[in-house]
Amino acid sequence: MVHWMGYNEALEKAKTGPKLIFVDLYADWCIPCRVMDANVYSDPTVASLLNTRFYAVKLNADSQDTIMCDGQKKTVQRCYFDVWELNALPAFVLVAPKGMSILTVTDSMSPQELQYMLYQFLEKEKEWMAR
Repeated sequence: MVHWMGYNEALEKAKTGPKLIFVDLYADWCIPCRVMDANVYSDPTVASLLNTRFYAVKLNADSQDTIMCDGQKKTVQRCYFDVWELNALPAFVLVAPKGMSILTVTDSMSPQELQYMLYQFLEKEKEWMAR
């Protein structure tokens, strides 16, 4: 099981224990998001990777809560549309410890596909940590 934390908590933790921040964006109405929760995030290998090598964050894309995204204080919904330029769910944003987004992905995946993607992220971790 993935141990999700809040976005602001992940940014704070990243200041002293630098790791990449993996943000899963979902909506209550999103059926593929529920499938990801049931089939992908419950996978022991995926959960272990996210829990040990990343700060794992889950954000409701419809939320009006305010966060800092790419140095801008906005609602999660505005970050989703305006800053991260997303338009589909499920979506993932990889964020550097300093709070700048590195890349976005909009796709539903199998556990194996997400594992592969996470390992690809970790191969570039040193390069991305400075952002």
